[in-house]
Amino acid sequence: MLILLSISSITVIIASIVMILASILSKKTILDREKNSPYECGFDPKGSARLPFSLRFFLIAVIFLIFDVEITLLLPIASISHISNIFSYMVTSSLFLLILLLGLYYEWKQGALDWSS
Repeated sequence: MLILLSISSITVIIASIVMILASILSKKTILDREKNSPYECGFDPKGSARLPFSLRFFLIAVIFLIFDVEITLLLPIASISHISNIFSYMVTSSLFLLILLLGLYYEWKQGALDWSS
């Protein structure tokens, strides 16, 4: 037990020293205007490099990602239909599809899927 405690403490000490050294050595000492500006092939930038991002597009992308992951969870249900009990298979798949449809209905009623508004 003492060996485990000493090895753990040595590991924590070494990790702390490495993190402190990395923090000290990586500090920027010179604030240069050219390093903080966006690079455009050596020319001065014409406009802002930070363009506004459509929040509606981001919301649609997140909803798509969530439903895409849920669809990938649905795919194995078809392959286990012949292995499992038919009643438990139907209840599980129906409940999962019901939850998906309720989520889609909620998003639709909240107006998250209306792109034109």
